[in-house]
Amino acid sequence: MADDSPASHRRDPIKSSVGNVAAQRRRQNAVTVGKEKRESLVRAKRLCRVGPSGDGDVPGEENDMVTDEEGFLLDAQTSSAVEDLKSAIAYQGKGAMQKRVNALRELRRLLSKSEFPPVEAALKAGAIPLLVQCLSFGSPDEQLLEAAWCLTNIAAGKPEETKALLPALPLLIAHLGEKSSLPVAEQCAWALGNVAGEGEELRIVLLSQGALPPLARMMLPNKGSTVRTAAWALSNLIKGPDPKAATELIKVDGLLDAILRHLRKSCTERLLLKSRDEELATEVAWVVVYLSALSNFATGVLVKSDAILLLVERLATSNSLQLLIPVTYEMSYNFALSRVQVLRSLGNLVAGDSHTTSTVLIPGHEITDGVIKVLVKCLKSDHRVLKKEASWVLSNIAAGSIEHKQLIYSSEAVPLLLHLLSTAPFDIRKEVAYVLGNLCVTPTGGDGKPNLIEEHLVSLVQRGCLSGFIGLVRSADIEAARLGLQFMELVLRGMPNGDGPKLVEQEDGIDAMERYQFHENEDLRTMANGLVDKYFGENYGIDE
Repeated sequence: MADDSPASHRRDPIKSSVGNVAAQRRRQNAVTVGKEKRESLVRAKRLCRVGPSGDGDVPGEENDMVTDEEGFLLDAQTSSAVEDLKSAIAYQGKGAMQKRVNALRELRRLLSKSEFPPVEAALKAGAIPLLVQCLSFGSPDEQLLEAAWCLTNIAAGKPEETKALLPALPLLIAHLGEKSSLPVAEQCAWALGNVAGEGEELRIVLLSQGALPPLARMMLPNKGSTVRTAAWALSNLIKGPDPKAATELIKVDGLLDAILRHLRKSCTERLLLKSRDEELATEVAWVVVYLSALSNFATGVLVKSDAILLLVERLATSNSLQLLIPVTYEMSYNFALSRVQVLRSLGNLVAGDSHTTSTVLIPGHEITDGVIKVLVKCLKSDHRVLKKEASWVLSNIAAGSIEHKQLIYSSEAVPLLLHLLSTAPFDIRKEVAYVLGNLCVTPTGGDGKPNLIEEHLVSLVQRGCLSGFIGLVRSADIEAARLGLQFMELVLRGMPNGDGPKLVEQEDGIDAMERYQFHENEDLRTMANGLVDKYFGENYGIDE
């Protein structure tokens, strides 16, 4: 069976100089995304303060922080609430059902009262088996909803607390089915999303128990809240590193159409500035991010659809919204966040093999021009992350064919990139350096060295980019330093009339390279020392 991971069908990297590392960097993005702010526990796990139907009697902002004394009291109240639930379950007299619901509601209220709920106290008191019992089929919806809500907030706790939900997983998955009411199914999906967000071990358990198909089917109808929750849970479930889940998801009947429909709907309705539509688009975009980052099969399916066109449309219209209508900080954050995920999805799709990229981005076609225009717009944005993501997408395009390189080189992107290389924060400068470096080379020749595009190299050096690359050489970041040295090699080898060494010397490049004379990294040491020996040896400057 063919390997479906992104590593198996990628353009060959240009080994000895700046070149296409789209595949490697795409995989890194998929893995390290969990380490970024948006993928902190705020995203991976979510406490439920207000239920799917808008229920909730705990005002969030007033109760977020608790003192030690209040914490002890909350623990005691939680232990007592679990005991009350135990008694309510055992009670068989008149009003037994309402008694159970009331006990569950009180426990849920306590577990929703603070950003740091008393999960440990609930577990010590024996809450899990009681809540599992309350999830039994035939129970009233109100009971099921309250029990699932309690489990959702327990799953939002520490790793060992999340793992305590293992006995509840089969029933939570079962209640995702069509026979369950939408509020119950959505609350169960929320709980499972928290479990999946804990890590690969629990994701494997959920996948083995069949959680993916029913969650995928929850994305099919046009139920905004349900789709948002299901998409979020799915993005946690398929985030890898194994690509099998992403491949399985895109194969679910109707799933691709649902993704496109939700993206298309959000493109249309965003003009009404509905923050909920932005949340929906963001969650669906996260699903596309992981599909395109982890699975070649999913990437191929998305590329053949209208996905890229819709992603471009979202980016093309987003900045204008904030110019036309004043928005709150929260809405502005949602817009920026949604654009970041759209950019990442777009970057993943164009980071495929050369055939895929050439099929999608055909110079002269409207969609290709649209991609470049929206990327330029993002480079001009005030949002730091948008600039970084746009540069990453451009680096993947620039790693493609000569036509793709020319497309970027002749666009408004180049002056913006040159400015960012000298003024932007370090992480953006590194992404920009990949773009500019890739514009100057074509795939390696027989000697293992990349072929130069002299016109691009000369123009970029004349416009002052060399100092930016030498700045990367001086950095402590190994990847950035290697990138800087690789570009210096291009300059030393490729500038006409043998001007490369003079230009490097004028920018103190010799001093930057000599820092690596005894460096612990063998690759950097060898590369830097080799360049100094070859271009600045005993005979350097004799003619002058």
